[in-house]
Amino acid sequence: MHLTDADVGIAASRAGAEVVRRGFGGDHVRTAKSATDLVTETDVEAERAIMGVLSTHRPRDSRTGEESGASDVGHSSRRWLVDPLCGTANFAAGTPLAVVNVALVDGGRVRAAAAADPFTAEVFWTDGAQAFRRHDERDRLLVPTSESGLVDVNCDGPTDRPFVGGQLVADPRLRSVFGPRVVSSTLAVAWVAAGRRAAYVSDGSFLENVHFAAGIALCEAAGCIVTDLAGDPLHTGRGLVVSADLETHARLVDLVAPHL
Repeated sequence: MHLTDADVGIAASRAGAEVVRRGFGGDHVRTAKSATDLVTETDVEAERAIMGVLSTHRPRDSRTGEESGASDVGHSSRRWLVDPLCGTANFAAGTPLAVVNVALVDGGRVRAAAAADPFTAEVFWTDGAQAFRRHDERDRLLVPTSESGLVDVNCDGPTDRPFVGGQLVADPRLRSVFGPRVVSSTLAVAWVAAGRRAAYVSDGSFLENVHFAAGIALCEAAGCIVTDLAGDPLHTGRGLVVSADLETHARLVDLVAPHL
C-alpha cells in the first residue's frame, strides 16, 4: 500500500511517541547539552524509531534529527526534520508535557507534518493544505479559537541577551488581558491550531527548525495568523507569534513591541 507523505509523518511520529510513552516515569540517564538543556536515552531511542520508519518508507529522502544531525541520503531536496522529544526536561522530571515532531520540507515549504502527543495518543497532522487531530483513528479538522484567553510563552532561549518570553510573562499589561502559560514544549504550538491556546509567542529563529517546523505548519494549515514578533512575515525578522485570529494577533504584537 502506498503511503502519502502525511501518512509517513504520522507513522513516524507515532513510532517515536510510543518510545516516549514507554519510557515515561522511569529512571533516565541525563546528559547535559548546556546549562539549561539536556538529552536522555529516550530522546535517542525515539529518534532511532522515527528514522527507521522514514528509511523504510522514504529511503531516498534526506533527514535531519535533533540528536543525530543531518543525513543526506541521495542528496534529495526533500528533507525530514525530526524532533524526537520536545519537552525533555518535562519528561525527565515526570511531567507529561511533551511532543514528537516530524515535518517534511521541500522547496522551502513544509509539505507534510505530524506532532504526536505520547500521553494522550493524539496526533496533530497536516498534508500541507488542511490540519487535523487524529484520535482513536478518527480525524477531525483543527479549528483555532481564542476563546480560552490562554497564551503560551516560550521562556527558553539565549542567556547572553534579554529574551522576550521572560519579559512578556512579567508584563502586567499581558496579564490584564491574557492568561500566560509556559508549557516548555512545542506541543503548545499545535494547541493553538487545535483551539486550546489563543496564541503562542517565542523569541529566536525558526527557519527549518526541527522543534517548530511541524507546529508552525499545523497552524498555517489551520488558518492561524503566523508572523515574526513585529507582525511581519515569518523569517523576515526575529521571533514568532502564532494567534488564533487577527484581533488576538494585533493585541499581542502591540504587547510584544516594548520588549523588542
